[in-house]
Amino acid sequence: MLPALWVSKTGLAAQDMNLTTISNNLANVSTTGFKRDRAEFQDLLYQIKRQPGANSTQDSQLPSGLQLGTGVRIVGTQKNFTAGSLQTTDNPLDMAVNGRGFFQVLTPDGTVAYTRDGSFHLNSDGQIVTSNGNALEPAIVVPAETQTFTVGTDGTVSVTVAGNSTPQVIGNIQTADFINPAGLQANGNNLFLETASSGAPQVGTPGLNGLGTVQQNTLENSNVSVVEEMVNMITTQRAYEMNSKVISTADQMLGFISQNL
Repeated sequence: MLPALWVSKTGLAAQDMNLTTISNNLANVSTTGFKRDRAEFQDLLYQIKRQPGANSTQDSQLPSGLQLGTGVRIVGTQKNFTAGSLQTTDNPLDMAVNGRGFFQVLTPDGTVAYTRDGSFHLNSDGQIVTSNGNALEPAIVVPAETQTFTVGTDGTVSVTVAGNSTPQVIGNIQTADFINPAGLQANGNNLFLETASSGAPQVGTPGLNGLGTVQQNTLENSNVSVVEEMVNMITTQRAYEMNSKVISTADQMLGFISQNL
């Protein structure tokens, strides 16, 4: 009965962490470019009381043995990088990657970070930056006298200025992809960082070599499905209740022994 208490305790802890993951998904249902997480479970060490395949006699073997599990734990959270729906906006600085790839931004410490959030702005110098002021990489500066601002599907940025109707190319947006995007480190602020697990970034022109195209006047919504998360929440709640019931049952059994012996 005591081992059952500890096994159920691991179940409660794992389901609590699972609910945290689900709640974070739901909290970010309106976050631009957010990618949902999925908790991954793993059973714990087994106590082998009788080894499977051991000889029970000289001519026979145990078919299954006796193996007692010690519980469960969450070993990781898997980022789901499926594309979210695209939403058309009226802001020419809004951009989305339609397909694989990330925008590159430069953080204050000089590190290049990666994001699917294309809600860009202009700072006081006319440079394209994120909502937190991180500059787009490679840097693009929009002239003060700009009349129109256009981004092509291949990332070519062109403008027209007052007194000259001929478009002028002022830069090219490059996107980056990873062989294992799920290995990126989520850093908050809609940013991801490269890790040894993600592999090195493969930087290139949008629309080429498997990279998605850039869509102007468009934002990518979160890929969180509210209905799916609600179902996961109900499943987690029931699993938590069952583990609580095991603890209650084991406690009643121990109480019966203490009262009747």
